[in-house]
Amino acid sequence: MTTPQVARPSILTVDDDPGVSRSVARDLRRKYGRDYRIVRAESGAQALDAVREIKLRGEEVAVLLADYRMPGMSGIEFLEAAMDLFPAARRVLLTAYADTDAAIRAINVVDLDHYLLKPWDPPEEKLYPVLDDLLGAWQAADRRPARQVRVIGHRWSSRSYEVRDFLARNSVPFRWHALDDGDTEAGRLLTACGEDGVRLPVVITAAGETLVEPSDAELADRVGLTTRPSADFYDLIVVGGGPAGLGAAVYGGSEGLRTVLVERRATGGQAGTSSRIENYLGFPDGVSGEQLTDRARRQALKFDVEVLTACDVVGLEARGSARVVRLDDGTELAAHTVILATGVSYRVLDAPGLGALTGRGVFYGAATTEGPSCAGQDVYLVGGANSAGQAALYFAAHARRVVLVVRGDSLARSMSHYLVEQLARVDNVEVRTCTEVVGGTGEEHLESVTLRHTKTGETTTVPASWLFAFIGAAPHTDWLAGTLARDERGFVLSGPDLVTDGRLPEGWDLDRPPYHLETSLPGVFVAGDVRADSVKRVASAVGDGAMAVSLVHRYLERS
Repeated sequence: MTTPQVARPSILTVDDDPGVSRSVARDLRRKYGRDYRIVRAESGAQALDAVREIKLRGEEVAVLLADYRMPGMSGIEFLEAAMDLFPAARRVLLTAYADTDAAIRAINVVDLDHYLLKPWDPPEEKLYPVLDDLLGAWQAADRRPARQVRVIGHRWSSRSYEVRDFLARNSVPFRWHALDDGDTEAGRLLTACGEDGVRLPVVITAAGETLVEPSDAELADRVGLTTRPSADFYDLIVVGGGPAGLGAAVYGGSEGLRTVLVERRATGGQAGTSSRIENYLGFPDGVSGEQLTDRARRQALKFDVEVLTACDVVGLEARGSARVVRLDDGTELAAHTVILATGVSYRVLDAPGLGALTGRGVFYGAATTEGPSCAGQDVYLVGGANSAGQAALYFAAHARRVVLVVRGDSLARSMSHYLVEQLARVDNVEVRTCTEVVGGTGEEHLESVTLRHTKTGETTTVPASWLFAFIGAAPHTDWLAGTLARDERGFVLSGPDLVTDGRLPEGWDLDRPPYHLETSLPGVFVAGDVRADSVKRVASAVGDGAMAVSLVHRYLERS
């Protein structure tokens, strides 16, 4: 019997200078070729293709060596992309003497393990000792795949969907077993944990603990997310984990403020559900909301920010110089300052028959976990802004046909030009303007939707199992009624908007007007989509978060 050979792990080197590239590969093969596969590339794109191929083959990468100055994709950009595929791989940047500043910056961007100055002759002194240490550390690390959480439920159960969505948006790996889709493993798992399938969903944690119909808070606690604060008092409490909240947390933590971020569901907000964001500065090839959120969250944690998940803030008050927030479980957190970045949610479709089908064919937001399930079927999307356009492109890769339902007479009024052009080039995307959804039917799940032409009044009922809505923006501010000044739609007023004819807001006890992002309660600031008249873009939300932290410093200095 022949024992199958285990593939050697790879050491990958990329340099756009062919001579240097061959020299690096030669030195690597001389020392490590027996135990490692040496992969050579001459561009960042070529190297990234090689990394993806290694990933698909189920093999490992031990070390990545990338030249800093490469056209098209720099070494830092390549390492940043490659670390998403092989986070355990050791990362080395090859630099010239003039580029050492770049290497220092890369330590923060890609958690660089080392940088090497070119030329490194002799390799016995300047190359091999470094790689020996990195390979030793890589071999000693535990790289076994983490045991996955398993979720057992019904395909068209709204709570089963919510659990899967919660885990996915919090980057918790899980395996889904649908009891009604012929998944025999689902029945075996239920038998093993002593459940009869009457109460679903059932979640089995990586440690083997069984959770029956868990709440978000219970689920978060059992899968390793942080749900309890480590202290009672902070410099800064950030409420909300979308781009504005994450931006504020990163800047607060990086500038030495003891910061806690409190998120009621999952970091990322609406942006976190976007399948692809292509107009965010610094990502010319686009980035998914999930990737952007994950990187921002890791960045915040690197600066010692506490991130609390599944914690719903229900109250805010001033107690002397402290600002206190109250969670739904009665826990209180106090701080010198608070930044509100609670964002907005999509408005619920006000049409007969749809309310009861939420999570059972009717979804709000992209719900990218449902993409593969739409294969070969028609998908209806409601909305004309960027989020709807991004979702249409995502679902077009899975569905037979995507129908974008838009109330207006043109996408150009509410959607970025680049997205309008991309949608026009996709054959299986159909745009229906001057159209709205006025009804839906279904027993266990959505089976049909009724569309109405807004100008003629003509209605059409079409078969549909998938409806995703991206309409309007409802702020999460009901809990602030009577505490902060808001506009008629519930958005929080701040700065100059609080001053009327030179009069300061009622109850304002300072001898200065509110700072630009400061609310009607001194020391409480607002950032992102929840702020009145804000620009609903990811970049502006992050900018709000950064600006709010600078104003926090100003407030603290003068308090």
